[in-house]
Amino acid sequence: MKITGYRRPDGRLGIRNHVLLLPCSLCAAETARFTAENVKGSIYLPNQGGCSLSKKDYEITMDTLSGIAANPNVYGTILIGNGCEVIQAADLEKEIRNKTSKPLECFIIREEGGSLKTVEKAAAAAEKMVKEAEKQKRVLADAAELILGTECGGSDPTSGLAANPVVGICGDSLTALGGTVILSETPEMIGAEHLLAKRCRTKELGDSLLAMISGFEESFRLVGENPRYGNPTPGNKAGGITTLEEKSLGCIHKAGTAPISQVVGYAKPITQKGLAVMDTPGQDIASIAGMAAAGAQAVVFTTGHGTPTGFGILPVIKITANSSTAKAMQDHIDFDCSDVLEKGLPIQDAGEELMKLLIEVCEGRETKAELLGFNDMSMARVCNFA
Repeated sequence: MKITGYRRPDGRLGIRNHVLLLPCSLCAAETARFTAENVKGSIYLPNQGGCSLSKKDYEITMDTLSGIAANPNVYGTILIGNGCEVIQAADLEKEIRNKTSKPLECFIIREEGGSLKTVEKAAAAAEKMVKEAEKQKRVLADAAELILGTECGGSDPTSGLAANPVVGICGDSLTALGGTVILSETPEMIGAEHLLAKRCRTKELGDSLLAMISGFEESFRLVGENPRYGNPTPGNKAGGITTLEEKSLGCIHKAGTAPISQVVGYAKPITQKGLAVMDTPGQDIASIAGMAAAGAQAVVFTTGHGTPTGFGILPVIKITANSSTAKAMQDHIDFDCSDVLEKGLPIQDAGEELMKLLIEVCEGRETKAELLGFNDMSMARVCNFA
C-alpha cells in the first residue's frame, strides 16, 4: 500500500511537517511558548522537566526530548535553554544531531540577555525554518514505513470488548504490510504477561518482556507502594473494570495477533519491523511521548469514557466503542465503533474502516485533537526531584 509523506534528510518519512520549539527545561518553557505564539506555523512542546534529575531520569529525559526532535513528523527544531539546567542545551543539541541531520538551531536565555531578546532571535530563526518547511512536497512512499503507537485511556468494558480488538485488527493490517505497531503501558500488561510472552519470536525476547513487567512492579514495592493503588483508575472502576488484571486482558487486544519482534525501553528507538512492546507508564500522555520519541508518526487511542488528549507533533486518533461517549465527547472522538456491540458489526469490518481512517490521517486529514490544537506533554520518571 502506498501513502505520501515528507522525506527527511535522514531518510525517514514524516506524515506531518512541524517546526518545533523545544525547551530544554521548565525554566525555558515559557520563553519557548512565547516564541511559538509569535511564529505562525510553528508548534511548542511543553516541558515541565529537564532539571533536578537523577542519573536515570536524565537519561530518560534526554532520550525523550532528542527522540521527539528526531521524529520524522518534525521538519526542524529550535532548542531553547535557560543555561543552568541539568539538560544542557549543548548536550541535547549533540544528542539530536547524533540521531538526525534535520535543521536545528539553539538559543540560551542567559547568553542572549533574557527572554525577550531570546524570543526575538529564536522567532526570526523559526520564521526562516517555517518558510523552508513550507517548500517541502509530499512524496510517494510505502505504508511499511509507518510506526503506529497504540494507547488506551479512560477505559470501560467496551474498550476491551470492542475498541481494543478493532485497533488490533488495524495493527495486524499494518504489520502485514511490513509496518510497525507499538504496544505500550507496562502496568496494563500485569496479569496478561504470560500471554504476551508466548507471542515473542524467541525465548530470550519473552524473558526480556517478563523481566520488564516484573521490574515495573518491583519499582513500586521498593518505595512501599503498589501499582494497583492507582490502576485501575476511579473512572475505570466506575465503568465496570474491577481489577488491574481484568484491565490488562482487555488492554493487550490492541496488539492484535502478530508475533512480538522487539521489546524496548522507554523512548528507545524501534529497530525491528512488526509488533514492538515498549516499557511505558500507564499515564497516557507520558506513554505517547515515549512512542513519539521512538519514531511513531501516529497514535490510535481507545477510550471508554472519553479523553481530550492530543500530542503536538503527531496525530492522535481517538476511538470509542461506547455510543454514549461518542455523543458526549464528539469534540474529541474520531472513530465510533459502537456498532460492533450494539448492532453486530463484525470487528474485522470495523478494523478495516479504522485502517482506512489511519491512511487518510497519514495523507493529511486532521484529527479532532489537531483541529482543537491540543498539545499535551508528560514524561516518565523514576525518582523524586533531586
